[in-house]
Amino acid sequence: MAEFEKHLYMIVFPINALVSSQLNPTEFAQHYAVGSAKHFRGKVIFIELDINFRNPYFDIDHYLALTIPHPDGKPKKTKFISSYAVLEHVDLRSLKNLYLVTTNGKALEISSRAYTATNEPGLVRIYQEITPLSNLVASTLDQRAFGKYITSGTKSKGAPKICFTQFEFNVAEFMEKNKNREMMYSPIPENNPTRLYEYLVELKTDASKKTKTISLSTTLREASYALVRHGFWFSAGDELLFYPMPTISELENKYYEWWRFVH
Repeated sequence: MAEFEKHLYMIVFPINALVSSQLNPTEFAQHYAVGSAKHFRGKVIFIELDINFRNPYFDIDHYLALTIPHPDGKPKKTKFISSYAVLEHVDLRSLKNLYLVTTNGKALEISSRAYTATNEPGLVRIYQEITPLSNLVASTLDQRAFGKYITSGTKSKGAPKICFTQFEFNVAEFMEKNKNREMMYSPIPENNPTRLYEYLVELKTDASKKTKTISLSTTLREASYALVRHGFWFSAGDELLFYPMPTISELENKYYEWWRFVH
C-alpha cells in the first residue's frame, strides 16, 4: 500500500477547524473547495501547521493515527480533529504557509514575513475579521494596534487570537461620491452603505472613537480576493504574523492561473 505524508491543516474560512489529511496543500484545496460534500460553495482559506504541533486541547495523535489510506489504497482526504475554538488554541509559531482558494479549487500559496510597514496614524481603515470573529469594522487603529486591541485591549469586542484582513477602500473617495446621495453605493458587498457613511463620519469627527462595527456578518463570501489590501494578519497581543498578498504585477504575471479565477 502506498505511503502518504500526513498534514495538519487549520481551515480559517468559511469555518475554523483543525483537520488531518494525506493530501498535499494543492490537493486539499481542490478537494475541500469542489470535491467535498461538506463544503459546496465559495472560497476557502486554510493554513498548514507544523506536523509536530501539539496542544492538550486537541487529541491530535489520536486522529493522526486514524489518518490512514482507505482499503482501496486511496489517501485519507480529511479527518476532522476539532471544529470549535481552534485558532484560540493554536500556537502562532506553528503556522506555516497560508492558502487562498478560489471557488473552483485553485490555491495561491503565501509565506509569512515580518510586518515592517510604517503606518499613517489616525487613518480610517476597513478591516474584515475572519476568525473567530466575523465583524466588518472601521477603525482609526493601524494593523498592529487593531490586532492588539482586539486580542488584549477589549473583552466586549475581542477574542484571545484573531485572523483578519484589510480591504482596499478609499475613504475620501467613498465620502465624496456618496455625499448628498439618497441611494449610496459601497464597493464592499453585503453591507449597508448608509450606515458605513455615518460611521466613517463619526470616526473622523470624534477622536475618542477607535472602532465602529459596520456589520456582524462576514463579507468574505461575496467579496473578491481582489479587495484584500496588504494581506492577512494573525494576532495575539503583541504577537503578529503577517501573510502579504502578492502585488498586482505578480498576480498578473507569476500567479495568473490563480488570479484569472478571482474576479
